[in-house]
Amino acid sequence: MPVITTSHPAETRKFYEGLLGFRTAMDEDGMLMLASPSNPTTQMIVAWASETAADPELVSVDVSIEVADVDAAYVRAKADGLEIVRDIRDEQWGIRRFFLRDPAGQIINIASHI
Repeated sequence: MPVITTSHPAETRKFYEGLLGFRTAMDEDGMLMLASPSNPTTQMIVAWASETAADPELVSVDVSIEVADVDAAYVRAKADGLEIVRDIRDEQWGIRRFFLRDPAGQIINIASHI
């Protein structure tokens, strides 16, 4: 999922819901997850800075990818010498994740549901 960082969350939401017809799948302080109503696996995240955000680190992420086994991905990333930006851990909202930097310099959130 691409992560769009904005300082104008209401306008950004209106843009993607209006232009592309996305629906809000999750609405939390500091983030929206938007999904296509015709293809629900087509999703994107809109993130913004907020002192009370549920996931304040999300604004540093460029892409979020869900994998079947985040622990195996973490072991592989370490073995391949990739830059781990944020170590693996469980999050209170039910995912286990870590951040890495890809060869293009993008910050990737690699996650699995617990």
